[in-house]
Amino acid sequence: MRLPLDRRIAILLHEQVKGTHGKTGLSLLRYSEAPIVAVIDRTCAGQSLPELTRIKRDVPIVASVAAALQYQPQVLVIGIAPKGGILPDDYWHDIKDALMSGMSLVNGLHTPLADMPDLKALLKPGQLIWDVRKEPPNLSVATALARTLPCRRVLTVGTDMAVGKMSTSIQLHWASRLRNWRSKFLPTGQTGLMLEGDGVPLDAVRVDFAAGAVEQMVMRFGKNYDILHIEGQGSLLHPGSTATLPLIRGSQPTQMILVHRAGQTHVMDNVPIPPLSEVIKLYEMVAGAGGAFASVPVVGVALNTGHLDESAAKEAIAQVQSETNLPCTDPIRFDAGLLLNAIVRG
Repeated sequence: MRLPLDRRIAILLHEQVKGTHGKTGLSLLRYSEAPIVAVIDRTCAGQSLPELTRIKRDVPIVASVAAALQYQPQVLVIGIAPKGGILPDDYWHDIKDALMSGMSLVNGLHTPLADMPDLKALLKPGQLIWDVRKEPPNLSVATALARTLPCRRVLTVGTDMAVGKMSTSIQLHWASRLRNWRSKFLPTGQTGLMLEGDGVPLDAVRVDFAAGAVEQMVMRFGKNYDILHIEGQGSLLHPGSTATLPLIRGSQPTQMILVHRAGQTHVMDNVPIPPLSEVIKLYEMVAGAGGAFASVPVVGVALNTGHLDESAAKEAIAQVQSETNLPCTDPIRFDAGLLLNAIVRG
């Protein structure tokens, strides 16, 4: 399942158009082909979305679901991705208003909504609630089978959560298709699933079966494509992250791209990020062990420079390239071709 392309979408993003937990909604605005007709954020109502976000999509920002109804939305997407995936208390009013107005609901949070009696009672024929984070059926443990595939398997890995791993994978996928490669983006989180449909919500899978779920996904597509771009999750450096290791084990990557936010020095304010050269060695060591000690190189660095002006962004890219001796760019702001060339060479 994916976000419907034939229904008008409103995105609920209270206080997060310019916040730090709005990556789901902002990514949908950047990448989705669905007709998004309104963004709901009480703190930014009436302002320009392109000016606030640099996303080239002129969608009106309104203060509430009630104000969004003038644009006749048919689906409300909860666009936030807060720590722990918990629904904020002040979102309930807008969710109920949306359901009472006849809208369906797309929920990417850990809080399941589809079976809540008070919400189910508001549904009319044709309405539905899609809880994206649900464990797939028929899972098994991983067996390193993906290493037998002939395709390239490119995994994005990060120095932290929410630094741009999904966006990097999508940009690399688009660049691959421009070169007429048979390319597939494989999502592993709620936003990617809304965009693409095919994939697995990895943080909803029991830990014993997480690597197996990734392996099943990769095996399903690996024989039909030249290159798979596998969305990374979490970070080996983050004390609350469990998704990165099963992604490495399940996908058996042939190359990795390290994703980092320019200037970030700590995870969760209290865990220092080592020099990027050391982070690269860490990922290569873990990936080598997870693939029976095969060589799995980090071939480039995707640098998130969205918070910098263009001059500072170029300076930060040059600094990281010098530090790591690897190709580095911001694939959203500039072009993913440099990293794709590194993947081919790798």
